[in-house]
Amino acid sequence: MKELVISLLEWIMSLGHLGIALGLMVEVIPSELVLSYGGYMVAKGHLNFTLAVIAGTIGGTIAQLFLYWMGYYGGRPFLEKYGKYILISSKQIDLSEKWFNKYGTGVIFFARFIPVVRHAISIPAGIAKMSFAKFTLFTTLAVIPWSIFFIELGSRLGSNWEDIKTIAAPYTRGIMILAVVIIFLFILYKVKKK
Repeated sequence: MKELVISLLEWIMSLGHLGIALGLMVEVIPSELVLSYGGYMVAKGHLNFTLAVIAGTIGGTIAQLFLYWMGYYGGRPFLEKYGKYILISSKQIDLSEKWFNKYGTGVIFFARFIPVVRHAISIPAGIAKMSFAKFTLFTTLAVIPWSIFFIELGSRLGSNWEDIKTIAAPYTRGIMILAVVIIFLFILYKVKKK
């Protein structure tokens, strides 16, 4: 399996910066791996850091726009029927819908840093007919630091980029905890405001 992933990454990166965008749009391979391998290519001098971040941001945002549009135009019945083909389960839809309904539109930014919820949160945003401009803004603002983080980490790791999950875990766990705390404080603020 590892060889298959590396072969796919090599093919994606043979497309240059466009490969990063396509890799994140399709997301057959987790974004962390695509971006960190992109960082490795930056370290080798094959890609430009800024252009890699831009490509990651564009690809990551477009991937979420597809899910948003599926929710917007197809709704929950469509996603329950066809979501399995894009690796989205009913459980993920339930959880992300619960988060979206509970925390509102602001969750679109912070949920991007929480596993399981981060991909599926776009679906309830579409189902709820969230403003396209607001959705795109929050998504883009969250994808930028995600892209910078993993490209930079991949660049620093160099040929050890494959260890990204282990090395990034303490950072991503911290970011996830911070996102949950911010969501909690936001809810507390909303409750006190009422």
